[in-house]
Amino acid sequence: MLNIFYGNMPDAIYNTSTYFSNVFQKEWLDDAYVRKMIKSVDKSEVIDDYLIKSKALGMISPNQLSGGVKTLILTYFKSDIVFNATTCGDNCARWFLDMAKKEDRTINLRHIMDFGDGKFDIQILNNGVVVHSMSELVQHAGYYI
Repeated sequence: MLNIFYGNMPDAIYNTSTYFSNVFQKEWLDDAYVRKMIKSVDKSEVIDDYLIKSKALGMISPNQLSGGVKTLILTYFKSDIVFNATTCGDNCARWFLDMAKKEDRTINLRHIMDFGDGKFDIQILNNGVVVHSMSELVQHAGYYI
């Protein structure tokens, strides 16, 4: 299940880009799931461990990936750490839900991310309520934003 804590969460890693730069492991880019996230969110293709071909930026290093993709990668590999996902756009939402189907994940948000029109299971940690649609999410999460 995806767990979300809204608002200030002192233990969450807020600056995900800096954290990513300090813990990045080149092997992460060999992972097929990570490559799919990068292609989906950043419209980029991993060439090798330190080189990514971006449609918008040309050839870039992993440190030049978007804040959203960096947060997704960290959430994928560091499931025991809570990351602030506020830098993530709505195009990251499906990836958080997908990861949480396999193993519980917790993120911190300071805005209401659009998880789409489908059904899902998200627990709002601020109040313990489990919601199953965007209308339910907005109704309960709005108090904490």
